[in-house]
Amino acid sequence: MRVFVTGGAGFIGSNLVDRLLQEGHAVVAYDNLSTGFAGHLAEHAGRPGFTLVRGDILDPGRLVPAMAKCDLVFHLAANADIRFGTLRPHKDLEQNTVGTFRVLEAMRANGTRKIVFSSTGSIYGEPDVFPTPEDAPFPVQTSLYGASKLAGESLITAYCAGFDFQAWIFRFVSILGERYSHGHVFDFYRKLLADPGQLQVLGDGKQRKSYLYVQDCIDAMLLAVEKAGAGVNIFNLGTDETCTVNDSIGWITDSLGLRPKLHYTGGERGWTGDSPLIQLDCSRIRALGWVPGLSIREAVLRTLDFLQKNRWVLEKR
Repeated sequence: MRVFVTGGAGFIGSNLVDRLLQEGHAVVAYDNLSTGFAGHLAEHAGRPGFTLVRGDILDPGRLVPAMAKCDLVFHLAANADIRFGTLRPHKDLEQNTVGTFRVLEAMRANGTRKIVFSSTGSIYGEPDVFPTPEDAPFPVQTSLYGASKLAGESLITAYCAGFDFQAWIFRFVSILGERYSHGHVFDFYRKLLADPGQLQVLGDGKQRKSYLYVQDCIDAMLLAVEKAGAGVNIFNLGTDETCTVNDSIGWITDSLGLRPKLHYTGGERGWTGDSPLIQLDCSRIRALGWVPGLSIREAVLRTLDFLQKNRWVLEKR
C-alpha cells in the first residue's frame, strides 16, 4: 500500500513509519514539525517509497496534493497536551476536531476511503464501569482534549455512513517508549535533573493509570487493520494492569538512584480533566490475537532509558 501518516515525525507516528517501511509499504509522512522531529526519520531520507512532507493538516492546499494516490491514512496528528487545554482551548478544537475534518475532506478529494484514527481513553471522562468497554455509556466530558477527540470520532463515523469510508478508531491509554517527548515520565525526569532532592507531584499521587508501550500499540493497530471488517471498527488499547503515579515515581527514582522528597499539590486530580482512574477493557482487540509484550513498569523504564540517552529531547521541549 501507499500509506499517508499525519504526525509522521512525532512519537507514535515516526515509530509507525519505521514499521510500515519495514513491511514494504510506501509511506508519506506529513508533519508541521511543531512537536515532531525530522531527525526521527533521517535514516529514511532518500529511500525509495518514502516522502516527508512538511505541512499543516489545517492547510488543504498543502494537505490534498500530499495525500494523492494514498490507499490508507493513519491520522495521528493532534494536540495532546491534555493538562493545558483550559489555558488555550482553541488548540484542541482546531488541531483535533477541525484538523480531522480537513483530513477527511482531503481523503474525499483524493478518493481515499480508509482511515485509522488515534483517539483516546479520555473520551470516557470519569466512567462508572471498570475496566471500561468500548460500548460504555458516555458520561459528561471532563477535558477539552477528550471532547475534541470524541468530536473527531463522530465526524469519522459520519463520513463512513455518508461517503462509504472504512475506519479503525483506537482509544489509547497513554503511550510510552522510544521517541517519547511529553507526559509524566518526561516531566518527572526533567524535574529530577533540575533538583534531584525533591519532586513536585500534581494531585495526591494515588491517581491510577494504565499505559502501553509504543511498539505494542503499533502491533495492535496493524493487526486490526489486517483483520477487522468493513465500516467502523472501534478498539480500546491498553494493558490489563494499572499503576499509581506513586508507583511510577518509585520505578523512576529507583532506576536513577534517587530518594527525593515528594511534594504533592493535593486532591485526587492533578489538573482539570485528570481522571483518578483509567483502566480500559481491551478484550475486543485481544480477541483478534493481540497481547501486549511489555508491562507498564517495563515501558516506564524503557522510556526513562530513552530520555537518558537522548537529552536533546528535553532541551527541544
